[in-house]
Amino acid sequence: MKSASTYIFGFHPVMEALRSGKEMEKVYLRKGLRNEAIPGLIHELREKKIPFQFVPVEKINRMSRKNHQGIIAQVAEIEYNDIEKIIPGLFEAGKMPMILVLDRITDVRNMGAIARTAEGAGIHALVVPAGETAQLNADAVKTSSGALHSLPVCRTESLIETVTFLKESGLQIIAATEKAERLLYEADFTRPSAIVMGAEDTGIHKNLLDKSDIQVKIPLFGNLHSLNVSAAASIVMYEAVRQRLFSAEE
Repeated sequence: MKSASTYIFGFHPVMEALRSGKEMEKVYLRKGLRNEAIPGLIHELREKKIPFQFVPVEKINRMSRKNHQGIIAQVAEIEYNDIEKIIPGLFEAGKMPMILVLDRITDVRNMGAIARTAEGAGIHALVVPAGETAQLNADAVKTSSGALHSLPVCRTESLIETVTFLKESGLQIIAATEKAERLLYEADFTRPSAIVMGAEDTGIHKNLLDKSDIQVKIPLFGNLHSLNVSAAASIVMYEAVRQRLFSAEE
């Protein structure tokens, strides 16, 4: 376990931290925990879109032997943003939104590397699910070379609902998948866009693919049929950069 400074133990300290606006990565609750105030805690977590999980007492004890009362909160290394506030602000500022949506990217180093490239490519925000995603912890921040502190990151309970919001806001949804028939270069990235990338093993969830306006793939000529998701995301993002640079020169 990391230093205790990155964790908060016990019901009252966790509640106080929540109400003070402290960002949390995840909250762990002991299975079978009996406390009449627990429903209120869970309500607060859901309101603030903070992931929580009920785990066996053995896991809680492995995390800490302190008087945790069956509740441990991991303090977030970054500050999360609200995509529903970011998009209107981009349009009001006369910017052409380019958002990156990551579906179930669970490797911390991949997440950090993607964030580093996204920041360099001028991506306006990164959208990640509240569950089934790599924790944006100190290792992720280090791998990102600090990009996770400057790139807006938005956490959502439902990628489907968030992608629907992006579509309704005027963004086209571009899904990068090796199963696509069209090549990456057929997509028009000069329009307001959201790029969706999926995990290397499972790809993009079908429900997200169904929401996409266009599905594209990176051409591969070797014996391997896929790329590391960080490398793939870099290629897609910089195709968007290339198109926008040449469009601006015309």
